[in-house]
Amino acid sequence: MTLLLLGGTNEARQIATHLQGHDAVISLAGATRHPQEQPLPTRVGGFGGEAGFISYLQEAGITAVLDATHPYAQQITVRTAQVCRAHGLPYVQFLRPPWTPEPGDQWVEISAESDAVDYIPRGSVVFLGTGRQTLHRFANLEGCEVVCRQIDPPTEPFPFVGGQYLFGRPPFSVEDEIALFQDLGVDFLVVKNAGGAPSRTKLTAARQLGLPVLMIARPAPGDWPVVESINDALAWVRAL
Repeated sequence: MTLLLLGGTNEARQIATHLQGHDAVISLAGATRHPQEQPLPTRVGGFGGEAGFISYLQEAGITAVLDATHPYAQQITVRTAQVCRAHGLPYVQFLRPPWTPEPGDQWVEISAESDAVDYIPRGSVVFLGTGRQTLHRFANLEGCEVVCRQIDPPTEPFPFVGGQYLFGRPPFSVEDEIALFQDLGVDFLVVKNAGGAPSRTKLTAARQLGLPVLMIARPAPGDWPVVESINDALAWVRAL
C-alpha cells in the first residue's frame, strides 16, 4: 500500500508523525511560502486539476488517500473523493469536530462571507480570521476598517479600500489575542468554524472582551467516509 495524506493542518502533521516508516507521502497545497517541515516525504503544490491529480495517483502508485485538509477546502475534498470513487481507491476524510458556543459567547452563524454586511454597521473595525483566499468576498463592507491576518506578507495590495493586512504565525495565546483586539479597537470578529483547540484562542478572547462573532458555516457534508479523531484515522490506515 502507498498512502497519500493530503495535509496542511496540524492534525495532518500529527497523523504523518504516526505514519513514519510506512509507505506514505504527504501533499501540501503550498498555501504558505515556508511550510513547517513534515515527518514524511513531502510533495508541495497543486496537481493541476483533476486530470493532473489522476496522473499523479497513477505515476506515484497511490493505493489509498487520507484527506486531512482544512474543513473548508471543499473543492479539494470533493474532487478527491470523486476521483477515488471512480478509480476504486479507498478514501476517508479526517474532519475535526466544529466549535460549539460556550456560555458568554455571542455567535451568529452566517452561510457565506458576503452575508457579514447584514450584521456589521458602517464604521466598524472588523477582524477577519478567515484567511486571504476568500478575502475578496468581504469587499461589500464599505465604510468599515477590515483587518485580515495571514502568515505570509502579501505580493499584491489589499483587494479593496479600507483594509489592511496583519502578519502573524500561529499559535496565538488568549492573552496575545486580547491585547491585539484591544489595540486594534476590534468591534467584530469573523471566522470560519474550523474547529481545533489551537485556533480557538481568538474565540476565547472575543468572549472575554464581549465581542460579537460571525461564524461562517461549514460546507455541507458529503457522501463519503469521515473520521473525527486522529486515532480513528490511524485505525482506518491499519485496516487497509
